[in-house]
Amino acid sequence: MASLHYESYTEARTHLKRLLDAAARGWTATVRRDKTRAAVVDAERLRAFLAAVTPSRAEVVAEGGGWSVFIPGLPVAADGATFEEAIDEMVGALREYAEDWQDHLLDAPNHRENWGLVQLIELSDDEELRRWLTGQAP
Repeated sequence: MASLHYESYTEARTHLKRLLDAAARGWTATVRRDKTRAAVVDAERLRAFLAAVTPSRAEVVAEGGGWSVFIPGLPVAADGATFEEAIDEMVGALREYAEDWQDHLLDAPNHRENWGLVQLIELSDDEELRRWLTGQAP
């Protein structure tokens, strides 16, 4: 069996171990609740996929004896005395953006399409975000 589908929350709860095992193996695993269907996926697989299909497009500029980092199209920027400090600050700025997105930006027309980016931020540790920002392979 390469996929697993439960038609109710109750049915999925009864078979939770099987559902999570299917997700861990990379199978398609879904749960229907009312008119909504949710996919259950392994978090690391999802994070790796999002990192691969979502280039950071971060731009780093040396200016005024320091460094600035920004991502065009996002209201996120950071500065630091060194390149590393600027990247570290950008990691913090991305975390703040993800929090704001989940709190109130998710329905804003100019932010709603950033769902994948927010998932990537939330599923990544700081080092993974640093590598993503700088275009380094995992």
